[in-house]
Amino acid sequence: MLNRRQILKGAALFSLAPTIPVFMKSAGAAEKSNDRILVVIQLSGGNDGLNTIVPWKNEAYAANRRELRLKEESLIRIDDETALHPSMGRMAELLQDGRLAIVQGVGYPNPNRSHEASMAIWHTAKTDVDEHRSDGWLGQALDTFAPQSRGPTGVSVSDEVIPAALRSHRTMVASIDSLQDFQVKSFPMQRASSSINGSNSSPLAEFMERTTLDAYATASQIDSLMTQSASKGVSELSKLDGPLARRLKIVSDLIRADFGPRVYYTQQSGYDTHAGQLNTHSQLLGSLSNGLKAFLDDIESAGNADRVAVLCFSEFGRQVAENSSAGTDHGTAGPVFLAGKSFQSGLHGRPVDLSQLDQNAPSHTVDFRSIYVEILREWLQVKPDVKLGPFESKLSLFHG
Repeated sequence: MLNRRQILKGAALFSLAPTIPVFMKSAGAAEKSNDRILVVIQLSGGNDGLNTIVPWKNEAYAANRRELRLKEESLIRIDDETALHPSMGRMAELLQDGRLAIVQGVGYPNPNRSHEASMAIWHTAKTDVDEHRSDGWLGQALDTFAPQSRGPTGVSVSDEVIPAALRSHRTMVASIDSLQDFQVKSFPMQRASSSINGSNSSPLAEFMERTTLDAYATASQIDSLMTQSASKGVSELSKLDGPLARRLKIVSDLIRADFGPRVYYTQQSGYDTHAGQLNTHSQLLGSLSNGLKAFLDDIESAGNADRVAVLCFSEFGRQVAENSSAGTDHGTAGPVFLAGKSFQSGLHGRPVDLSQLDQNAPSHTVDFRSIYVEILREWLQVKPDVKLGPFESKLSLFHG
């Protein structure tokens, strides 16, 4: 029988044990899954859309941004009126080779400029605050897969709590921020195994011991995965610094191992740029651009390019005029990025109108829920009982 000290010794794994081991077992499956996968990158803090997808020819942009106006000669032009931030060279490459769709002016009616409230709206696809404790928009979709899967269909790769977007009634969602955290070298697996078969085990002790064995099996699978990953050489993703690149590497490794989840969710923080925005924003967009390109290349080298689609969003944009601290305050609409071979590459939707502002911020031209509907129906192919409201997408984001 395991004692309390021995159980606590392995407690670091218990949070994953009831969920991860079941789907970890699929790593050794003989046939590779063909299920489509959605990877979500949440840009937390409110990304400044106007310095991301830059309306460089618009007089209102130049007039409102003396310190933050990006120099025309440094921009990466998309067309005669729109350009990418200079730090987004790798995403420009994705755009050029047909792997990046940009939806302009994305938001929702009566926008909320609170981080918590607006993020809850994006996570639940509901603008009514009384409905923000409901299932998440992805959780609803994952519930439709639950009968087909014994293990989690969603994984959050972050040091934050599992996002509300993945909240559901029936789906198991795992949370992980480091594969190394779940390596176990000396936990008494044999003793746990023998005690389970003993006649004196109580139901509670037996449950805990089986959980321990599952956790140990999980660690063994992760050890194997890390060994396999190392044997394939160093990818471009491995060479990048920063938490986003590290988390995308975890996602790439899990997809390469064919572990089974349909949705992976991670985050990049730091976009609440009220002061000294220029350098901070440039570094953030550079990390996003480099990480996304390296991730998609890694996915393609593993033969998974046709299975993986990426959604990048932020809870709101920033105001048009810069503030007195060389930053920008909370705004409304902003761009959404969709990356992968299955998307219709290029600009989608209408750019925001900088001549018609509401409290120094532009109104949205695309409701974010129309993007969700298209992802759910065209990509994840969920059943029609997942309802987000009357939002029929006309963006044609995916190839026919």
